[in-house]
Amino acid sequence: DMQLVQSGGGSVQSGGSLTLSCAASGFTNTRYSMGWFRQAPGKEREGVAALDSDSDDSTSYADSVKGRFAISLDKAKNTMYLQMNSLKPEDTAMYYCAAVNIANSEPSLPPWLLLNQEAYGYWGQGTQVTVSS
Repeated sequence: DMQLVQSGGGSVQSGGSLTLSCAASGFTNTRYSMGWFRQAPGKEREGVAALDSDSDDSTSYADSVKGRFAISLDKAKNTMYLQMNSLKPEDTAMYYCAAVNIANSEPSLPPWLLLNQEAYGYWGQGTQVTVSS
């Protein structure tokens, strides 16, 4: 099974930046989707950003983070990143990375499903991001 190990996170002032990392191991397929999700206490988990390993220009972002967050994948290191800029207090949440294998014969996930937690089978341990005023 795939294993995802997260690093990064922490506390930052409003307007600051943080970078989250997600290192993957145990690949069973050369194609996969990976994404970032977040959940605040008492609220539902929501998709933040996601990508397709076979398409560098295919990414999906939640409207609330467009223009501020950037998702990327370093295939040589098997590591996904989330660069978060211009952070706001409403970005405060537990952040999780997720992954799903995709068969070579299957099409890529549609954009709406890339940001849906139901599409993913493997999850990182989560890391807290806290943005203060």
